[in-house]
Amino acid sequence: MLTVEKIGGTSMTALGDVIKNIILFERSGDQLYNRIFVVSAFSGVTNLLLENKKTGAPGVYHKLANYKDFHTPLKQLITRLKQINKTYESLGLNIAEADKYIETRIKDAQTYLENLANILASGYVGKEGILQAAREILASIGESHSAFNFTNILQNMGINATLVDLSGFHDHRALTIDQRIKKDLTHIDFTKTITIVTGYAKGTEGIMREFDRGYSEVTFSKIAVAVEPQEAIIHKEYHLCTADPQLVGVENCFPVGNTNYDVADQLADVGMEAIHPKASKPLEINDIDLRIKNTFQPEHPGTLITREYICDKKRVEVITGTEKVVMIDIYDPSMVGNVGTDFHIMQLFYKFGVSYSFKATSANSISIVIWEKDLNKKLISELEDNYEKVTVEKMAMVCLIGSNMDQPGLLAKAATALAQKGINIKSGGFALRMVNIQFLVAREDFNEAIRALNKAMC
Repeated sequence: MLTVEKIGGTSMTALGDVIKNIILFERSGDQLYNRIFVVSAFSGVTNLLLENKKTGAPGVYHKLANYKDFHTPLKQLITRLKQINKTYESLGLNIAEADKYIETRIKDAQTYLENLANILASGYVGKEGILQAAREILASIGESHSAFNFTNILQNMGINATLVDLSGFHDHRALTIDQRIKKDLTHIDFTKTITIVTGYAKGTEGIMREFDRGYSEVTFSKIAVAVEPQEAIIHKEYHLCTADPQLVGVENCFPVGNTNYDVADQLADVGMEAIHPKASKPLEINDIDLRIKNTFQPEHPGTLITREYICDKKRVEVITGTEKVVMIDIYDPSMVGNVGTDFHIMQLFYKFGVSYSFKATSANSISIVIWEKDLNKKLISELEDNYEKVTVEKMAMVCLIGSNMDQPGLLAKAATALAQKGINIKSGGFALRMVNIQFLVAREDFNEAIRALNKAMC
């Protein structure tokens, strides 16, 4: 049974647990093989290379992008990666080989980056393409580092492991990502080896250009489509749960168990990604089942996501949401009966590349919810130029999500649960299929709203 499996950065950092709970768990001999592992960089490494994903603190990339010295942070990076190498010596990592590998890789990257910096300094070309190339080069280092270490440890344990570095660092052929995957995997007999593949994949289209930091899941998805496994598996440091254990308590939630790709898309739309939506879609189209597992609970089957699953009883499967949204309310008395107002507003959103996750309308107003990070002053300015009043308010969104929720009284039950906690619903709605019921509440009410809905629904 061939599987393609993705290991996230936090799990990769706990390599000892990965080996015990994933590689060796209830397996021996030939049972170890027929598995392809797509690995992320060790936790925090991509933040050093690019920027901190949560805080935005600059990494090596921003030094180059701002015409500053990037050589010093590259040297500091080598020191940091060698420190990481040292932590895996007890697992059998050959420190000399690992240190030499990362030194060589960063030295080669430095040469490429210097060439890019010189082109930038000339002023003869636009910055965008050059800087995008720099992000690609830097991002590839993290996954190459973790994949090499992982493979080296397994080989030193006497396990046949094959490293596939899709970064194409010294391959200058103009290949798409799919072509590179096919070229690098075709010759491998998966039944006789564990295949370790970098989460970064080089291609003419530029994997970061379209997916940015979600690229490793896209590589995972493309590999799964290429080899048609029995199952695709993502190993995370937590279960896909019915609610956030940190908010509602571990004893008040549990792994979802089974759901479908539509529910996975709804979760991604509010920031609770089981998988990047652009990675899940090829799996769904090609009818490849996806399992989300907890690295630290290998005996648990996790949650299986399939195309056709519908819960056999009507219930809410997940309660989730986000505090990082804003509502833009556009009011104008001329809207009533006027064909095309909504269309014009959407044209402005499209013009500025802003996507929305919620929309509600009345005779004279349209309320639209977007991610706060996407709030664009020029968009607001143009809306204000065209409509009488535009209001922007910070909000939180709480959601009831499930594959089979359509039942009388559900909406009333949810609203009552919120009302009993003194939480005012500022807006709300759902589409006809009722896969996702959304409530907009004040940000300060978010945590209590999740707890109240979880207690009432689960």
